[in-house]
Amino acid sequence: MSRLLPTDPAQPASGTVSLPVSVGSSLLPTEVGWGAGTEDEVPGSRERGRAGGAAPLVSSAIMDSDVDSFPNLPATSWAVLGMLAFGEELTGNELKKWADWSIGFFYWSPSVSQIYGELKKLEDLSLVRSRLVSEDGMRNRRLYRITEEGVHALRNWSAHADVDMPVLKHGVMLRLWMGHLHEPAQLKRIVRAHIENLRMRAERAGRHADRSDPEPGWAFTQMSLRWSQRYFEAEIELAEQLLSDIDTAAEHYRAAVVTDESGLPVPRHPGSWRAVGDDGPDPAR
Repeated sequence: MSRLLPTDPAQPASGTVSLPVSVGSSLLPTEVGWGAGTEDEVPGSRERGRAGGAAPLVSSAIMDSDVDSFPNLPATSWAVLGMLAFGEELTGNELKKWADWSIGFFYWSPSVSQIYGELKKLEDLSLVRSRLVSEDGMRNRRLYRITEEGVHALRNWSAHADVDMPVLKHGVMLRLWMGHLHEPAQLKRIVRAHIENLRMRAERAGRHADRSDPEPGWAFTQMSLRWSQRYFEAEIELAEQLLSDIDTAAEHYRAAVVTDESGLPVPRHPGSWRAVGDDGPDPAR
């Protein structure tokens, strides 16, 4: 069984953590150290970068003690760490753009502030490291790179974390669920707008998949985008079926329901909703 590594209980819940700096490669322009803040620098990162201070919260020795271990982090942390597992150093803003064109189609695209919050957490855990670089005529930029510990933890999490059911939060279905408040024509207008949105999303996912083809390292990114395209196309079929389902539901509702002075349904079996999820006999029959 996989072992989750909790964060250090002695670590303060807020504020900055002093960690040694691990300098990245020098392939990019001149490093200028932990200088003045910029739009690509996380507040408090200069304090974290000074030499000395506490040891990393997750050391390679701890990670090596259990080949299946990984720290207990939210899925968004792993998503951000995963975007750094494609061989590039990136700023937080660049990670946001990457999320928008890739994982945003099948997971979600976190905000820039959320990404920087996750980067701070990952750097405190020594799963990523950062460096400030300067380019002529441009603002200083803070670039983030995954560490060996980060690769180790990411491999373990992606291989051994529990397989959870996807969380479905469907705003259109929430509105159709209360469809007795509206005429069928209004509900159909909502569904048709939903179908148009889905067509645009399917087209974008397919276009991004096509543009991923020249980069061999994105083979599984391309696979995920193709899946996203098929997912949206399948959702279009389900939505088109709803157009006839609305008429069926409206006919059934009007034929059998009794309404009050506000036009709301009068329950035939009050409280029967409490047992709907039970496996026993149907209480409404």
